[in-house]
Amino acid sequence: MDIHIQKLDRIEKRHFDLLLEADPSKRLVEDYLARSFCFEASKNKQFVGIIVLLPTRAKVLEIVNLAVKEDFRNQKVGQTLISFALTFARKNRYDVVEIGTGSTGFSQLYLYQKCGFRMTHIDSDFFIRHYQEPIFENSLQLKDMVRLSYVIQNLDD
Repeated sequence: MDIHIQKLDRIEKRHFDLLLEADPSKRLVEDYLARSFCFEASKNKQFVGIIVLLPTRAKVLEIVNLAVKEDFRNQKVGQTLISFALTFARKNRYDVVEIGTGSTGFSQLYLYQKCGFRMTHIDSDFFIRHYQEPIFENSLQLKDMVRLSYVIQNLDD
């Protein structure tokens, strides 16, 4: 699959709508977008996905949002975006890439681990504390966030 990834200088409605599919809090999305690097994935000039990377601490980059349009899921778009994020981190001298996802997101957990991320801890009741409305995923109420990380191996060190 030939996927082109480019930096976004401006978030359009189509981007924001897709971001909200992965994170239903408009307030949280707007907050981290203002401090992040955003990239759009396209296939044959058609928008297929988005990834948002937020520097959180010295040498740490977090994938705060990763979303793929429904018609393009399970076609390696997410995996390509994660690979891009890891390359971006390496080129920009980050040491660690982190990601958090819901404990009920089985396909997301599988994808991140398949890409080399390792579970580091659980943030209990994260989704209860940070979201006004209950979120359901795979017929379960989402309560806990699973945190994962990937340690960058900079070959030129």
